[in-house]
Amino acid sequence: MIKKKQKAFEKIVKEKKFHSQFNNLCFEDQMDIRRQALEKLTHTKLQYINHPSFNIEHVSTKNCENLIGKVEIPLGIAGPLKIHGNYAKGNFYIPLATTEGALIASVNRGCKAVDRSGGAQVFIEKSGMTRAPLFRTKGLKQTKKFIAWINTHLKEIAERVHKTDSHLTLLSITPFIVGRNVFLRFVFDTQDAMGMNMVTIACNYIRNYIEKEMKVECVALSGNVCTDKKPSWINKIEGRGYSVHAEARIPKNIIREILKTDLEKIIEVHINKNLVGSSISGSMGFNAHHVNIIAAIFAATGQDLAQVVEGSIGNTIFEKTGEDLYASVSIPDLPLGTVGGGTQLETQKEALSILGVAGGGNPPGSHAKKLAEIVVSATLAGEISLISSLAQGSLAHAHQKLGR
Repeated sequence: MIKKKQKAFEKIVKEKKFHSQFNNLCFEDQMDIRRQALEKLTHTKLQYINHPSFNIEHVSTKNCENLIGKVEIPLGIAGPLKIHGNYAKGNFYIPLATTEGALIASVNRGCKAVDRSGGAQVFIEKSGMTRAPLFRTKGLKQTKKFIAWINTHLKEIAERVHKTDSHLTLLSITPFIVGRNVFLRFVFDTQDAMGMNMVTIACNYIRNYIEKEMKVECVALSGNVCTDKKPSWINKIEGRGYSVHAEARIPKNIIREILKTDLEKIIEVHINKNLVGSSISGSMGFNAHHVNIIAAIFAATGQDLAQVVEGSIGNTIFEKTGEDLYASVSIPDLPLGTVGGGTQLETQKEALSILGVAGGGNPPGSHAKKLAEIVVSATLAGEISLISSLAQGSLAHAHQKLGR
């Protein structure tokens, strides 16, 4: 066995190919050999990347190719945060994985303000994971027939979709026509999964059916009208993943005692930063830092980190209501799940269990919806605290104290 390991090590160092096959070596040995070869090639010592807590065989075959170990992100907790949702009901402690000092302290303060004000009201407007294959026709005459065929065969397409995965349901298909290009934006219910793999497999299956029946060419299985892992207006308007809203009414005494500022200053900062500043910059997100909270929860709970950017396009609204602050957050594009992908890793699964959403829900889809309600509520808390800190003038001091 030692000779086999040494031979594999020497092969990687010589060929500089970390995807080399290791016959008769376990997945842990393969990982160790790759890391040792990388140390040799880069003249480094990778002592802390070693010793992952996850199942190495599972991760090697499902999550990560050319595995050499793991990286760690500090995990903190904020809360309790009281939430009044259809799925998230009660007090929650929010796991946040971050290296940004002061972030968790700020979110924790926001949670306290919302909690002491009676909690956050939450509403899921709609949900659905999208994929948009790009088809090419011979011209508008064929395009017209193609669209008509899609509209009259929705039932057959939905049945074929369901055959690819019993947890997948087709909700709608919307065509977008540009020249000879036809983008079909499929929307699916993926239950507790974020669902990108599910919908991609389903669209590939449907693509073959469409090409055979309509004699059109599929140029790309994803045509960017989805839109995945990019900020886009179609996602902001039509939604993707979960379109969620949260609100809270913060009384004058809570603003003074916990947020350490006054209502007029909060409103002034909000209008000129979130609205005017975002407008001047051309930002699609009219908010202070939605993605800070979304990224920290995504990292903690095993979500697709590349989709953090989609969560950045939401809106924050602060209004003066008598002597109280009305605060609202809307996130139109929040792709997440509680099964599949990184949610199966041991530490991420534990973080999900803190929120009571590990694994599939009963009924199906309830855990993912509960997580979406928690994320938008925590984002609301983060927005309230940051804008208050800017109004108070304490942002730099907090980062100097906690973030250096």
